[in-house]
Amino acid sequence: MNLPKISIIIVTWNGIRHLKKYLPNVTETDYPNFEIIIADNASDDGTDLWVNQTCPDCKIARLQKNYGYAGGNNRAAETADGDILLFLNNDVRVAPNWLHSIAKAFQNPEIAIAQPKIKSDRNPEMFEYAGAAGGFIDWLGYPFCRGRIFDTVEPDNGQYDDETEIFWASGAAFAIRKEVFGSLNGFDEAFEFHMEEIDLCWRALKSGYKTFYIPDSTVFHYGGGSMPEDSPRKVFYNFRNSLLMLAKNLDRHVAIKIFARLILDGLSGIKYLLDGNPQSTLAVIRAHFSFYRHLNSAISKRVRYPVKNKELAGRRLIFNKLIPLQYFLAKKNTFDKLSF
Repeated sequence: MNLPKISIIIVTWNGIRHLKKYLPNVTETDYPNFEIIIADNASDDGTDLWVNQTCPDCKIARLQKNYGYAGGNNRAAETADGDILLFLNNDVRVAPNWLHSIAKAFQNPEIAIAQPKIKSDRNPEMFEYAGAAGGFIDWLGYPFCRGRIFDTVEPDNGQYDDETEIFWASGAAFAIRKEVFGSLNGFDEAFEFHMEEIDLCWRALKSGYKTFYIPDSTVFHYGGGSMPEDSPRKVFYNFRNSLLMLAKNLDRHVAIKIFARLILDGLSGIKYLLDGNPQSTLAVIRAHFSFYRHLNSAISKRVRYPVKNKELAGRRLIFNKLIPLQYFLAKKNTFDKLSF
């Protein structure tokens, strides 16, 4: 097999504690043709000095400010020499031979994006919240995974060991052909953090590309290192960016679906308040106002990424029911209980 060069890009901002723990493991990857690029979002914790001393073969893309996940990765990708870009969080541990299966997957010309099996570094018997065995969305844009729906995370018992097409790949370990990444203009920097990878996969799907889950490749994600799950800041980005993603990518009934999401978001805000979490309620409100400010820009991007292949874009990758109702009312809390 002709092994493509893979550029592993690790974006970081004052994350030297994670790099010290995880980067040496990544450098020990058993694959003959890869490079590691550290996308340093203007850290002031000595990241560049430590990387130069400890991992001198790593390249450093020194950025002038914190561009976030999307902007940092976009800029580092411009310096990459690989045929495949693999965006890896700075708190990910990898199996030694993890890249071989990823490289093999890209021998299929229809595959443009791939995600390995993502397990928890805190509890390696469990899938990890952010990605698990590949992502999907429902018809109102709520994301979920094979192996994780809302707060129910499954143990890995081999139930998702089939290589299969998915709707989105996790940004924790996200591989994409460099030429496809460039043709789609990379991650949308308006998102800053969270859901930019879902947006990119949706745009890729509409352009006729496929995203696959590769179970023979395994990584272990610590998770929550940069932004805890219950952080109001994370609530803000999740709610705001979900709405931006819908405005950019929905093909039909856009106004109706976004209005429905706004109503459901309001109910979520009320629940946060009743649960004694007013900061998250405020985050939902701020997310909506920020969405309104970005709405015209999001709509303009619909023109930039029109549907090019309706047959591919319409195949059964979007769940045609509402996942919150399936989870909370029908008690379908694992992927195998869902019917697409």
